[in-house]
Amino acid sequence: MNLIDITGRAAEILLIEDNPMDVLLTKEAFRSSKIKFNLYVATDGEEALKVLERKGRFSIYPKPDLILLDLNLPKIDGRQVLNKIKNDQDLKDIPVIVLSGSDTDTDISKSYDLHANSYIVKPETFEDLKEIVSSIQTYWFQIKTDEASDKVLH
Repeated sequence: MNLIDITGRAAEILLIEDNPMDVLLTKEAFRSSKIKFNLYVATDGEEALKVLERKGRFSIYPKPDLILLDLNLPKIDGRQVLNKIKNDQDLKDIPVIVLSGSDTDTDISKSYDLHANSYIVKPETFEDLKEIVSSIQTYWFQIKTDEASDKVLH
């Protein structure tokens, strides 16, 4: 596994999530971590693909270092978003962590079939979410500082 080297800069993280409470909790969990990050939020699959294509009003957004993807999204389903990411030459190397409320074997298998890098069932408590973010930090990033910011698209 190759760590994402963010030494000296912020990690660019795209959260694709339609539930405002899950967005808020995820932001707070990252703020409590040691990751220096910029968190961008897309609230549906269609918006996520526009962000990733970096066209129009989304052209100013950087290519993400990591994507956190909910499966059940409006407009374009998360499975379709994952499929498009992993079949795009410019995007396929971005690690995608599916962060879903579903714990069904079908959803987990399908996500890995579509080349998700990890599958995490959304935790029931904020403390558990903070532990997941800590695990993401340990598994995916080389870090140096602990400053944080976040940005919401719209």
